[in-house]
Formats: sequence, structure tokens, C-alpha cells
Amino acid sequence: MAHTWWGDRLLGSGTDDELWAISSAPITRGELRAGVEARRRMFQERGITEGTSVVLRMTPSFTYLQVLLALWSCGAQVVLVDFRLKPAEFEPLIELVRPQYLVLAAGAGGPAAGFRQESAFEVRRLAGGRPAADGVVLVQFSSGSTGRPKVIGRPAGSVLAELDRHAAVPGIPGRGERVLLLNSVMHNMGLMTGVLQALAAGATLVVPPTFRPAEVLRLMARTEVSVVYGTPVHYDLLTRTADRPDLPSLRLAVSGGERMPEELHERFRWGFGLPIAQVYGLTEIGLIAGDLSGRCVPPEVGPPVPGVEVKLAGEELLVRMDRSPYLYDEHADRFSDCWLRTFDRFRQDPATGVLSMLGRSDSLAVVGGLKVDLTEVEAALLEHPRVTEAVVTHGEAIEAFVGGAEGLTANELTAWCRQRLSAVKIPKRFFVTRQLPRNSMGKLTRNRELMYAHIVSEPSAPLRPARSREAS
Repeated sequence: MAHTWWGDRLLGSGTDDELWAISSAPITRGELRAGVEARRRMFQERGITEGTSVVLRMTPSFTYLQVLLALWSCGAQVVLVDFRLKPAEFEPLIELVRPQYLVLAAGAGGPAAGFRQESAFEVRRLAGGRPAADGVVLVQFSSGSTGRPKVIGRPAGSVLAELDRHAAVPGIPGRGERVLLLNSVMHNMGLMTGVLQALAAGATLVVPPTFRPAEVLRLMARTEVSVVYGTPVHYDLLTRTADRPDLPSLRLAVSGGERMPEELHERFRWGFGLPIAQVYGLTEIGLIAGDLSGRCVPPEVGPPVPGVEVKLAGEELLVRMDRSPYLYDEHADRFSDCWLRTFDRFRQDPATGVLSMLGRSDSLAVVGGLKVDLTEVEAALLEHPRVTEAVVTHGEAIEAFVGGAEGLTANELTAWCRQRLSAVKIPKRFFVTRQLPRNSMGKLTRNRELMYAHIVSEPSAPLRPARSREAS
């Protein structure tokens, strides 16, 4: 195994017969090392070496994780792209980052059903690709308020520093513990807090082959899981499952990605006998705040973790970073004088340092733990030839107020969005009218309650609300 910036930290510890992960079947650390090494040799034979830029787009599987580690073993910069993106979303990203290679799922005609033990992939070389940015080993995308995705580049030091921050948090899973991961391995919490932290700490990763709540709970009992990572959506489904097995080993439940509802926090505590610890982080830097002791209750997330410096500008949280995380000199308005704007609103207890989450200050919404830029949804709707104006809001769900031609229906708009947007971005409800209300300056009203009240009271613009099939 070639030594790399991460090799000793992640793969160098533990014996070959130690259990690394469990899904449909168990995998030892020896099998992980062998799989990574075999794929490293294959990638090097294809010309992937130090400084090569590679887009990785595969269905979630242990193969995916081995491929990621193998590409890092080659010294490549890996660009993670969600396999669920539609071609209209994926192709602009490729044009933006211009990778030298694509590593893609082979034979996958659509979203995968759950997590796979193994998955086939193919390697393509692209002409005219751009080499890796200096020092950057991990590239991810995050929605931005302009509708154009932010391209986030993390150097090796940033990834290793995040692992150090995890290790310094009291209560973090350690060697010999079983960690159930419900978060997507393609996004930061699932990859860093779940996969890489468990690997570095010597914990065993447990990933359900499918998310059927009753089967997940049986897997937790059978594998004696002590820690579970998920999002509020996951915990809501688990609490609604009847005939739950006893889980005597479970000591910690952690949630990230979006704000934890107080009612769900209490329902889980009552049903499972322990609270949910909420953590907060950003794709740009990773873990920022959290408390795994169970003392914090929503909307509290805990104090900043060791190694992170934050401050409040009004209510907006700023995070100190040594360099801008954004590639291609974009989004300069988000990073200035070593401070990153989060656009997340918090208050902080002056005595304890505990941060309490208040909400967002821009057009981003968090749906199922994933950030959705509402302006991107609006832009997709405005491409429809019979749509003249659109305002997309988010409360309990994404809703679209659409002005357009007579006869335009929610079903037509849902079908249109399905061809252009990932499922998580598609509005659950459409309110279709001939003309949307505007303020005295002639700008579209964006307050959901005011817009709804104006439209339903406007006799010349009858409202035709409908629920999209995507919500059912």
C-alpha cells in the first residue's frame, strides 16, 4: 500500500482480521486494504497519478468507498458528484470542473435502491481536462444563493484537521464500537463523521442495505450497534415503527444536516430512552459545533468543537478559515479576511458558548438533510414555455407559486421538474395562477403567507392549488 497523506491515519491501524464494516455481509480491514490496493494499481495503469483530477459518481456501496480511498492512494483529486443528479444537473458540473477522468457507475439506469455491497464502475478519460488544484484532495458541491453551485475544495490538511476535531469531542465512537450510518456516504457528515472517523478510530461501520425502518432496527439489534448517525427524517421514521426490538447497546444517537424539531427530540427520547445529540457543520470545513453528552436540547446544538473559531455578526455565524474553500475565485462575498459567512443564524450563550440554531438568512432550504437552493428550482420552472413567473418557498415542504398560461397544471409542472431536478428539489405543492402578486416596487412577493392570502383573495386570478405526485 502506497503511503499517502491519509494512509497511516485511516488504513495503517488495526489487524487484517478486524471487522471494518457490515452491510449485507461483513468486510474485514484486511479485505478493505486488499480492495483499495487492487484498485489503486488499476487506476495507475489507466494513467491516474499525483495531481490528476477525477470525478467520482457511483451508487452508494463499499466499492464506492474503496474506489475513493484508492484514488487518494494515487494522489488524485477526487470530485464527488451525487449519483441522483439528472443529466441537466450533472453535465453543467462537468463543464464547470473539467476533470481529466470520470469514474462512473456501470449499468446503472437510475437511483440505486439502498446501499450495495459491491457495484460495477467504468473509467473514462476526457480530453482537455484540468489538472487538480494545488493541494486540494477533495472537491464537493454545495448549493448557493445565486443558483450556481459552489465548488468547494479541501486540501489534505483540512480533512485531517476535521478528523482531529472529531477525535477531540467527548463521547465520539471509539475502537470496537459499532456505528450505524444512515446519512449518505456522498455528503460530508456521512463521509467524514461516519466513514472516515469510524475508520480512523477503529470502530466498525454498519450500513443498512435498505432503509426500511423495521429492518434497520433489527439490524441494529443483531449487530449490537452502540451509536447511530442520521438526519431528522431517519429518526422520525424510526420512532414511528411499532414492535421495536430491545437495543441495550445503544448509547448515542447523533443528527445533522438540518434543525431537529423539538417534538421529534422528545418522541425519540421517550421511545428509545436517550436524547438525540445534534451537530452542526458545513461542507466548506466540516464539523463546527456539537455536544454528544445529551445535555443540549433543540434548538441548541452545543459549543464549537475544539479547533474551530467562530463569531457572530448580528445573528449570522462566521467561521475562521486559513484560506477560501471555493475554487475558481468565485463566491468572494462569502469569504473575507479569513472569515467564512455561513448564512446560518444562531445565538450563543455567553456563559457556556452553546450555539442555538435559528434558521437561514438566504435562499437555501434544508430538505431531508440536503441543501436545496430555491432559486435553482425557480430557474427550472421558468424554463417551461407556459410559465411566466415563479416563486419557490420552503416551510414544512418546498412549495411553488407559479404564474402562467391558462390550463397549466401541477401534474404538468411536476413532470417538467422530474426531467430537470433531483427528487429532493421538486416542489411538493404547486399554486398555479395567471399572475403572481407583486409589491409596490413591482417585485414579486416572496413571503409565503402574504402570497397565499393575496392569491386566494384575488377574484381575477383564481388559485389552482395541487399536490404534486412526487409528495405521495
